[in-house]
Amino acid sequence: MSARQTVVELRAQAALATDAGFDGVMTSEHHGGFAGYIPNPLQMASWALEAMAAGWAAACPLLLPLRQTALVIEETAWLAARFPGRVGLGVAAGSLQDDFDILGTTKDGLTRRFAAGLAEVAGALSGRDPGPLANDPAVAACADAPIPLVSAAMSPAAVRRAAAAGAGLLFDSMSTVARCRQLADAYREAGGERACVIVRRIWLGPPPTSRQARQVQVYRGYAASAAVSHWADDALIADDDPTALAERLAADVITAGCDAVNVRLHVPGITPAEARHQLAQLGGLAPEVRRLLDGHRHRTQAT
Repeated sequence: MSARQTVVELRAQAALATDAGFDGVMTSEHHGGFAGYIPNPLQMASWALEAMAAGWAAACPLLLPLRQTALVIEETAWLAARFPGRVGLGVAAGSLQDDFDILGTTKDGLTRRFAAGLAEVAGALSGRDPGPLANDPAVAACADAPIPLVSAAMSPAAVRRAAAAGAGLLFDSMSTVARCRQLADAYREAGGERACVIVRRIWLGPPPTSRQARQVQVYRGYAASAAVSHWADDALIADDDPTALAERLAADVITAGCDAVNVRLHVPGITPAEARHQLAQLGGLAPEVRRLLDGHRHRTQAT
């Protein structure tokens, strides 16, 4: 697909997703034409919001060390001024070497750089500490209307860092449910109070197994070995029955100790027609998952 066709299709699918009952959409970042990703996730989120009748959008994850932190804060806050209550943000440190090479930077001091940036973004978007951006009206508005923020985190140190910053968590699509639960528990023990979001890859009907397997091999090529050691052998949740798919998805969220789930259909090779067909077939998925999770929360509160 051309760039123009990609933008048109992403906007259309974002609208279809929220029409089907999903709460919002996320846009993820890689550079240099990396298949299935875009280099401008915040800009793409704004285009999606223009196309959606309702729901939220978030650049998630945006690779924070590749950008000036102040610009991330300002651009996110001003997007929220255009779409009040409909903007979120997720940040990650990044791992793919090509991203850093293309942007003319390195991974030197990556953890330190990311930690500093996360603290600044969290302080400003929560309204607690706008720092030198205190006079920016969009940033100042975060004091009354905080912008939700999650941090990609796949280690105990990373979840403690997110807890200290006042950010929520985003768990990747490959990690086992048991690993996510371990980290969610560590986050809560460290004082974390925000949402924990698990990413799961799903498919209704005969799954695209070979295409999924090829993408997993791509991820293995650049992911940190410590993270890969906690990956599931088969992270794709597929079922012929939409109700059963919803039940399996909700069970993963509950078992992982999470509050929300981001579902992904796309891997390279999935056509726009296939993605649209999935969205049409999954119209009852989000409401059913929401019902199951609400029921679990009620039972937990009752006991």
